[in-house]
Amino acid sequence: MAKGEVAPAIGRNPGLGRGEREARTAKARLFRLEEGLYALAVAAFDARAAQPSLAEMNLPAVQISAPPSESFDPVELLAASGGEGWWLSPEGGVFVVKAPQGGGVVLVTSYGTAGAIEIAVRRLGAPPPRLAKERSAAPAPNALRLEVALHIERQGDRSFAEEGWVGNRGQGLSIEAFAIRPLERLSPGDVEYMAFGPGGRETAWVSEGKLCGSRGRGLPLTGFAIRLLPHLADRFDLHYEGAFFEGGVCGPQKDGEPCLSPFADDPLEALNIRLVEKAS
Repeated sequence: MAKGEVAPAIGRNPGLGRGEREARTAKARLFRLEEGLYALAVAAFDARAAQPSLAEMNLPAVQISAPPSESFDPVELLAASGGEGWWLSPEGGVFVVKAPQGGGVVLVTSYGTAGAIEIAVRRLGAPPPRLAKERSAAPAPNALRLEVALHIERQGDRSFAEEGWVGNRGQGLSIEAFAIRPLERLSPGDVEYMAFGPGGRETAWVSEGKLCGSRGRGLPLTGFAIRLLPHLADRFDLHYEGAFFEGGVCGPQKDGEPCLSPFADDPLEALNIRLVEKAS
């Protein structure tokens, strides 16, 4: 099971009937958010999946909460539409939350539903000034432009050609595959890369802008590594970081070192790669 997702079965009392046991099944997703205001849109889910009501609780239903955390201050739950309080009915709806400075976590739990609930996370308004300043920083001198292609959970293929973070930091969307292609001074074969997956799976090293990972299999990457061909080590510096669901930002690493979360099987959600030509 991917990090950041929990599917506990509660109330598994063998004395209950099958319908009652299924009605008490809960599936939860934990979202880590950077500082800011967010909308979490929950798509409509199939009411036919409902099981008999349990203790006067109408099923299926979805709830949002701000769980206690040793790493973050509490997230503020501001508004909800499409249900009652912090609960949504099968028609779906939107939760609006505010993450404090330093970020925070929210837990979205579904009861009595069949299959995964589709949840889209969107930042509202401009990022805080501190983040805006970081993103608008001028490119490093002698930095080489790279094209980074990603295959992202529920978003499909995306391509980026700007310096800085690529992916969806803090939105709970895992990267399932990636590819790197230099756009200047180096050929596509000069940069090699590989990936790690759940259970310690490792891919082979690839280059030439080929995709590393998988599409359509629901397998998140849990780490990666990048290196240049040996004869280029004296001419260029290569550093890279990864952002993970639970581990946050890890790195920077360099020269083929694995970039991994301290948590096992923690999905990767963003990359930051910096390739700079050394001064003569």
